[in-house]
Amino acid sequence: MPRALRSSLLALPLALCLALPLASSSQATEGTGSTDATTSPRPAKIRTAYALPGDRAYPEGIATDPRNGDVYVGSYTTGAVYRAASGDRTAKVFLPAGTDGRSTANGLKADRAGRLWVTDSTAGVSVYDIRKRRLLARFDVPGEGARFVNDIVIAPDGTAYLTDSVRAVIYRVTPAQLSRTMAGSGRATLATRYDLTPAIGPDRSQYTLNGIVADPTGRYLLTPDMSAGTLYRVDLASGTTRRVTLKGGTMLSADGLELRHGTLWAAHNFRNKLTRWHVSPDGTRAWQTAELSDPTLQAPTTLLHRAGRLLVVRSQFDKGGPLGPGVPQTPFSVASVDGI
Repeated sequence: MPRALRSSLLALPLALCLALPLASSSQATEGTGSTDATTSPRPAKIRTAYALPGDRAYPEGIATDPRNGDVYVGSYTTGAVYRAASGDRTAKVFLPAGTDGRSTANGLKADRAGRLWVTDSTAGVSVYDIRKRRLLARFDVPGEGARFVNDIVIAPDGTAYLTDSVRAVIYRVTPAQLSRTMAGSGRATLATRYDLTPAIGPDRSQYTLNGIVADPTGRYLLTPDMSAGTLYRVDLASGTTRRVTLKGGTMLSADGLELRHGTLWAAHNFRNKLTRWHVSPDGTRAWQTAELSDPTLQAPTTLLHRAGRLLVVRSQFDKGGPLGPGVPQTPFSVASVDGI
């Protein structure tokens, strides 16, 4: 990551930390979080689902293989990718640090064709054959200057959409583009599909778009402006972008998102918080229905819903990682959260 970009990234979350009320800096690995009693029938329980190897993992992204349930976690600081197979409590290295020159592993997604997509904030996205652990294609960020390729989602038609937190754009890789790239040189340039700058406005702070989810019917995408606390709906057919009406909460510091059957979950990294939302059928409105705050979430960056629980990545970015001084608790881990 360029030094100037890293410095800017450091400044924003730390400023948010100073401005926002945070939970205490407890390093406990398990806890019972506080939830809104009017919307949560029981206290949430936080346990460790998977331990990660290494003392510098600082994980960020997570994905599950839809074919067999294997879980993949990426390291922001090394670019390594870990895998926890069914029944495992400790993940193993799947792709070593620095694989194919990748310096970070941000967003992860596994598709039904047996491919693992791994974003690199400084470069673009790499696509791997899971069975062979072989690079199939790489898509690079177009142009020069600052960029921060953050998260990724695979829409129902197999198209991949990726957020850029600095440029406030969404890139797209269609199945046809992927096929052509794999059949050719194996390398191509990411295509900008949606520019959210007009919707967000010119006076935005440097870091905006973060997590991203796709409507299961393939009509729209949802992505938050983490600095402003807003949420945007992007119509996939027309490209129209509109701000989602939020009731009962905000998307401030929202990082990863998960959308299932009209329920949206968000991880709010430096607030040590998870929220649950009910989304209207057309995706234009959302109501916060539950909130969980607990220091044992350890700066959660993203999450996924599996078997009635949330798997939440504990980044610890603020404990000697890319966004703050201190000493992390090891082993790094992924939490299992019930009750939200």
